[in-house]
Amino acid sequence: MRTLVGLAFACAAAAYGQGQDKSSYTPVVLNETFPDAMARMKSEKAAVMKRQMDLLRERYDLRDDPAPRVTMTRGKPVQRGIRVRLAPGTSWESLAAMTPERIRDGDLFPQGFLPLPHPNHPQGGMVFPGFEIDEIKRQEGRDLSRFDLDFDLPDHFLLEFPAAIFLTTRPDLGDVSRGMLVTADNYYELFDGILNPKQIEGLRLLVTAFPQQQFNGTSDRRSERPSRGVACFDCHANGHTNGATHLSGDARPQEFRHRIDTPSLRGVNIQLLFGSQRALKTVEDFTEFEQRGAYFDGDPVIATKKGVNVLERGSQVQFMAEFMELLDFPPAPKLDIFGKLDPQKTSPSELRGQDLFFGKAQCFVCHAPPYYTDNSMHNLQAERFFKTRMINGLTAGADGPIKTFPLRGIKDSPPYLHDGRLLTLEDTVEYFNLILATKLGADEKSDVVAFLRVL
Repeated sequence: MRTLVGLAFACAAAAYGQGQDKSSYTPVVLNETFPDAMARMKSEKAAVMKRQMDLLRERYDLRDDPAPRVTMTRGKPVQRGIRVRLAPGTSWESLAAMTPERIRDGDLFPQGFLPLPHPNHPQGGMVFPGFEIDEIKRQEGRDLSRFDLDFDLPDHFLLEFPAAIFLTTRPDLGDVSRGMLVTADNYYELFDGILNPKQIEGLRLLVTAFPQQQFNGTSDRRSERPSRGVACFDCHANGHTNGATHLSGDARPQEFRHRIDTPSLRGVNIQLLFGSQRALKTVEDFTEFEQRGAYFDGDPVIATKKGVNVLERGSQVQFMAEFMELLDFPPAPKLDIFGKLDPQKTSPSELRGQDLFFGKAQCFVCHAPPYYTDNSMHNLQAERFFKTRMINGLTAGADGPIKTFPLRGIKDSPPYLHDGRLLTLEDTVEYFNLILATKLGADEKSDVVAFLRVL
């Protein structure tokens, strides 16, 4: 009898060509009935999630330990401390003193710094946090839960929900969300009289559910009942994010696809690249690609079967983009008009952190003010530090070029890096201290975190 892992890889091979019949395409005609597939995947779910949660506990300290008096915009506590676990006998100081080759050859690279697999990498697909599932079900009666797996990261490491919404056109209004998750049920009530007609229509499309790979009306789905699909704002909740995860559609076979931590849409008006690795050149490109391609794992053949929503570029795509370009970063009262600290409003630690950010830590090379991005792509070559390996169905190797995400409002957007492998800002500073060989001391790293929290 095949093991669970063997079954999972057999499914992935069938879907993505990792066998004798190698192919880039997902099978259109299935060899298993929907009731049989659902029963099989339900029976495997507990073991799949145990394997993933065992990995997370091995990698990270998952306790709920918020930083005193540090909150996100609407009040959710920010988690503190380094959560990545070290290999026995090592310290952050000893690692920082080693060459990448020594770390790689000794297998000393922290596991929490390795690429993070999807909760069930061989299956992949969109997975939503429980709080998003519950609220969409309450408002719309639409079920975003999957019968084969659950979301993996604990809620206290995710951003606040629902997130605040700030508009570039109406900064006088502050948070226009009124504490609600914007959905098809309430978007008009919330935004009539604030947006123009094109923007309202764009927002309507962003909260409208359309068929998607795992949520659709065919028998090739991962919802118990036939589904209307998912909306853009099911992942980009309130024009920000909720931590929902997926796999990048760019690569094959399945094991080489990277986990995606849904990026925030805040500040897209100042960005020139879209998608963590795709380097799409406009938000219109991104919007159209998401519905045509990313919703269906980059496979236009299966998209036709499941009901792709082809957006009209000159109106619908443009209207959606126009609304998204209004989404602003949260206020940062300690920053001046150049995006740097006002000395009269900040602490000595924050000022020291700024000096380090623009000096020894080298952060400014990619993250330039006022929005703390260079709108470019960079390859960190983290694979210098470890040997390629399989982790729960993921080939953990080179990440390749990743776009520079803006750091404005960064404390509101955990977890970090393109796949969410870094749970706190402290983890993030340790990661870059090692990758960039900046050799920051403990107090210096603490000061950089203090600075990041006020951006």
